[in-house]
Amino acid sequence: MTEKAKKQIEEIYHQVIARNPGENEFHQAVKEVLDSLGPVLVKYPHYAEHKIIERICEPERQIIFRVPWEDDRGEIHINRGFRVEFNSALGPYKGGLRFHESVYLGVIKFLGFEQIFKNALTGLPIGGGKGGSDFNPKGKSDSEVMRFCQSFMTELSRHIGEKTDVPAGDIGVGSREIGYLFGQYKRMSNTYESGVLTGKGLAWGGSKVRKEATGYGAVYFVDEMLKARNDSFEGKTCVVSGSGNVAIYTIEKIHQLGGKVVALSDSGGVIYHEKGIDLDLVKQLKEVERRRIKDYCNYHKDAEYKPNGNVWEVPCQVAMPSATENELDGKDAETLVKNGCIAVGEGANMPTTPEGIKVFQEARIAYGPGKAANAGGVATSALEMQQNASRDSWSFSYTEERLHKIMINIHRDCLEAAQEFGASNDYVTGANIAGFKKVADAMIALGLI
Repeated sequence: MTEKAKKQIEEIYHQVIARNPGENEFHQAVKEVLDSLGPVLVKYPHYAEHKIIERICEPERQIIFRVPWEDDRGEIHINRGFRVEFNSALGPYKGGLRFHESVYLGVIKFLGFEQIFKNALTGLPIGGGKGGSDFNPKGKSDSEVMRFCQSFMTELSRHIGEKTDVPAGDIGVGSREIGYLFGQYKRMSNTYESGVLTGKGLAWGGSKVRKEATGYGAVYFVDEMLKARNDSFEGKTCVVSGSGNVAIYTIEKIHQLGGKVVALSDSGGVIYHEKGIDLDLVKQLKEVERRRIKDYCNYHKDAEYKPNGNVWEVPCQVAMPSATENELDGKDAETLVKNGCIAVGEGANMPTTPEGIKVFQEARIAYGPGKAANAGGVATSALEMQQNASRDSWSFSYTEERLHKIMINIHRDCLEAAQEFGASNDYVTGANIAGFKKVADAMIALGLI
């Protein structure tokens, strides 16, 4: 990188901080991408002339709204809703809704910014956006969740549409929440516009494999990284953080490919089961009964539950962070490397801190960043949009085959972009540059908008 390019990048980053004070997650996401783009500005100076980076860092639209709702006791609560429509150069805004008490504008902007490049990597015609609320559905009755979702969609409905902005689920937003949201949209619009939301139930416009897609896709990406090193999942000991949708189907695909997951977690602690995690039990506990993972030990006495434990302390060869942002820090990364970890695939969004990424890169392990490794979820959402547009329904095997090919192509594009800029096998650099170039070229073609 030349000094001129370095200075350009530093100035842009300082502008982002000044324009978005206090939004630490967003700052982190921007810096991680900008750190890769200096060589791109040197080789392709027209990107700087068109101020593409500055434009990408500024959302096209930021929406904040009040969400009043009433609980089962008749008490009124007020939450805040968000939708950040970040970039539509490649297609309608596409990205999930997160319901969690940690949600604020900075979190939604970080997620939306990541979504721009992730969506671009899929090769499908979708732009980047994200939304959510500081409402937490945990501990709420179905009726309370329904009333909240109806209130949330009453405002959100005026900003979305299958050709404008297509939300999906994220943390705290599963098939139940998507159902209530879609029902309210249908009621208000008097249309059965099934393409306005993805992650729907199979009986009313959903796509087979969508539930499995993020987890499956992350494992497919890691499998490609291992193949590039003449290796595979066969016989590998693995750990997965989280116990939600992404973690469950990460475990399922790892087991199908011959690996063995021995640990998983939730916000309360870690389950370690040396014989291998009983996936059917986890599905029953989490998907059907909505119970905590500690109850796993009631059925497997040889398993160990560690309250407030650290899943990254369990020795493994493959680690799959699949819970939330910044869950794996530098110390955790050092522990994983010391214990023999050879590959990391991010099923969550930005789960590894910058310090952790540095440790993985210096150790030269195969590290798949979230914007590449977990793109399978949004890719399959886009496939769901295709099916909705054609009033069609595809088989599980056909949809999974499409997903698998997309993840293979993302891996190839990351490797090729990294190699073009002298960073062979650096998937962070490759993902950032490959995604950026696709969006940047479209923005230039569309003119100054």
